[in-house]
Amino acid sequence: MTIPNLITLARLVAVPAVILLLLDGDFGWAFAVFVIAGISDGVDGAIARHVPGQASELGRLLDPVADKALLVSIFVVLAATGHAPMWLTVLVVSRDVLIVGGVILSWLASKPVPIVPLLISKANTAAQILYAALLLGALGLAWQLEPLVDIMGWLVAALTLVSAAAYVRGWLAFMQGEGGA
Repeated sequence: MTIPNLITLARLVAVPAVILLLLDGDFGWAFAVFVIAGISDGVDGAIARHVPGQASELGRLLDPVADKALLVSIFVVLAATGHAPMWLTVLVVSRDVLIVGGVILSWLASKPVPIVPLLISKANTAAQILYAALLLGALGLAWQLEPLVDIMGWLVAALTLVSAAAYVRGWLAFMQGEGGA
């Protein structure tokens, strides 16, 4: 087990902690854990890229799972408790389900689609992270960020829709034998 994998596993363990903190209304602590998780994501990536023998196939698979688990959990809990728009959470989660469903369908069709993050998807993830950080900061630290949180919410929605459309287009082209996903 490599050091980056251990850090990523710690991030996965942080998911239930963040959920419990949010459900208890401890938004400041949830914000702190979220920031620490973000820093740890950068650290494990840097170690995997720059320290010989630390990159692994498990890490390449586990890292995005840990990131998604944390983000989706935050979105779902904040929406369920009335602190984030339910429509935005449904949109964000539906996009992820759509992508996972496409991957599973391609496997079932014995035509596994290559999993390659698109630039728009990376922008979408960055916007989701910033949105979650701003919302948690507003809730936990009493930062007056409401207009910015609202703008970021709309940006997340737009990027989520564009990203979903890009993945569907690529998936359809791949499944029809027209090239890469």
